[in-house]
Amino acid sequence: MTAPALDVRGLAFAYPDGHQALFGVDLTVGAGERVALLGPNGAGKTTLVLHLNGVLTAGAGTVSVGGLRVERTSLPEVRRRVGIVFQDPDDQLFMGTVRDDVAFGPANLGLRGRELDARVVEALDRVGMTAYADRPPHHLSFGQRRRVAVATVLTMRPQVLVLDEPSSNLDPASRRELADIVRSLEETVLVVTHDLPYALELCPRAVVLADGHVVADGPTRDVLLDEPLMRANRLELPFGFDPAAIDSLPR
Repeated sequence: MTAPALDVRGLAFAYPDGHQALFGVDLTVGAGERVALLGPNGAGKTTLVLHLNGVLTAGAGTVSVGGLRVERTSLPEVRRRVGIVFQDPDDQLFMGTVRDDVAFGPANLGLRGRELDARVVEALDRVGMTAYADRPPHHLSFGQRRRVAVATVLTMRPQVLVLDEPSSNLDPASRRELADIVRSLEETVLVVTHDLPYALELCPRAVVLADGHVVADGPTRDVLLDEPLMRANRLELPFGFDPAAIDSLPR
C-alpha cells in the first residue's frame, strides 16, 4: 500500500519559553490531495508546517513524508520532498536573475549542465515564467515574484508543496493566475491561509487548527457552512461574500 504524502501522529510541541503550541495533532494527507489549513492567528499552523520539513522537531509524536520519518538523519531528503513557499517571495529570491534563483536548489544538490538547465526550464514553464528567466527578480511584479518562488520549490521536484498565504497582496488577475497554477499541480498541496474563498476555490478538503488541536477536518464546503465552528474559531467569510456560492456546490 502506498504511504500517505503526509502522516502526522500525536504531534506535540512546546517552545523554550514553555508555550505549548501543539497538543497531539493527527493529520494524514494522501498523495495528490489539496488541503487547506485554516485557523486563527496563534492556532499553531506555522508550528505544524515547520515540523513537516524538520525546521522544528517533535517534542512528542511522529511526522512522516511519503513513508520517510522526519528525523535528524533524514533531513536532507525530507527537505527535498517538502517545499515551502513563503508568504513574502523576497524571502526566497536572492540571486541576480530568475534563472539563477530557480537553479539554486538543484545546483546545491550537485546538478550541473543540461540536467540543471532542463530542471529550470521545466519549473519556469509550469508557472508561466519562462520568458522572464534572465530578468532580475526585483524587476518583476509581486505576483510574478510569487510565481518564481513557486518555481524555486518545484525545481526540487518535491512530493509536497506548502503555500503560506498564497493570495496575500495579489491583485485579482495575479490571484487567478496563481489559482490556475495550483490547480494544475500533481504534487500534494497544503495551503495555509486566512483567505476562505481562496481555500474553497483551491482545496476540496479543509483542516481547522485551533489552540494547537485539530478541531475540524472535512470537505471545505461543509467546514465553511458550519456557523458554530466558524464562530468558535474566529473564522469569517469576507463581507459581501454570498454563502449561496458555497451552498450551491455539489456535496
